[in-house]
Amino acid sequence: MTERVFITGLAAVSCIGISLAEIEDGLRTGRSGVVLDEQRRELGFRSGLTGAVTGFDPKERLDRKARKSMHESAQWCAFSALSAIEQAGIDPASLRNPRTGLIIGNDSTSGPNVEVADAVRRDRTTQQLGSGYIFQCMNSTASMNLNALLGTQGAAWTLAAACASGAHAVGQGLMLIRSGMQDVVITGGMQEINWESMASFDALGTFSKREDAQAASRPFDRARDGLVPSGGAAALILESESHLKARGGTPLCEVRGYGFSSDGEHLTLPSGDGARRAIRAALGNAELEPGAIDYINAHATSTPIGDVKEAEAIREVFGEDTPVSSTKSMTGHECWMSGASEILYSALMLQGNFIAPNINFETQEEGAAKINVVGKTLEKPLKNVLVNSFGFGGTNASVIISRV
Repeated sequence: MTERVFITGLAAVSCIGISLAEIEDGLRTGRSGVVLDEQRRELGFRSGLTGAVTGFDPKERLDRKARKSMHESAQWCAFSALSAIEQAGIDPASLRNPRTGLIIGNDSTSGPNVEVADAVRRDRTTQQLGSGYIFQCMNSTASMNLNALLGTQGAAWTLAAACASGAHAVGQGLMLIRSGMQDVVITGGMQEINWESMASFDALGTFSKREDAQAASRPFDRARDGLVPSGGAAALILESESHLKARGGTPLCEVRGYGFSSDGEHLTLPSGDGARRAIRAALGNAELEPGAIDYINAHATSTPIGDVKEAEAIREVFGEDTPVSSTKSMTGHECWMSGASEILYSALMLQGNFIAPNINFETQEEGAAKINVVGKTLEKPLKNVLVNSFGFGGTNASVIISRV
């Protein structure tokens, strides 16, 4: 018998908050976490826009020894994972077994790598580098550090799939538990915010060049001119129904379905067909009809082509009535972590029976005119929510979460 899989713990370090209460308030009120970073302008970036994490103190959960081998974004991820484990009511000591896994979505660690290169050029030696740098510089930094910190003995790896990394990590965790290979999977995603990680991305010319930071990310709006880079970390505890019952835990929601696809066409331009196939695959995996979906948290990043292609896919599968919004209008594009964080945001909406607004939505893009974009916070009972995540290289993931 296939195991049902539940989310039992949630936590994030986000530009709209660090505590779940703060994050939920940001979602309900449509609060933007986007700022203008003058350093990027001084460095010649085309865009100075970025999401910004404030008020984070790693020392609340991570001691000096643990922090030594973690750069900032890995600290965000470890902090989130420990917080999510606490919320789930799981004794960390009980995770030290082969039935507990760890999968984190991440696709870069540019900041520490640039720091190392600069130090070696300056000092003409590697002998001044601290021993922790090698572990900060690896893309698997979060999963390896968490594995050592928690002592998990099952799956332990990082999944790299561009801006679908976090969603694929959750989907892979779902598959491992359903197959009976794991009982618990600590999953999520991370994304560094530093300018070093965004320099080559800025060179593509895909970032918004608006001066009004909080009005810059405007998915599905006719006046959108590009995405806003952002980041942070999110963690979700996935648990089998049998394990959850055995320990007397409480589920927050169910991970009902996961679908994936690839476009197989272009590095940056989405085909639209891949999105449709991922959405339909998730519906089939969840054994749900399109009409059962109460809300779609769209991937929509505020780019001219991407938003239209996704809108076309949504309209073809769901028609014109299903409510749609993109939380990226508030957070900016959290890139590698976005799939995981947007599942978390959607879980908060599912629990609170509301739909977060697609802020900065003033005039609907003609190509997206036949979908139901929610521009204001909507109080609405929710049972099934679809979350879309699409990435460079044409990788696509759709995840469905459901009320329990």
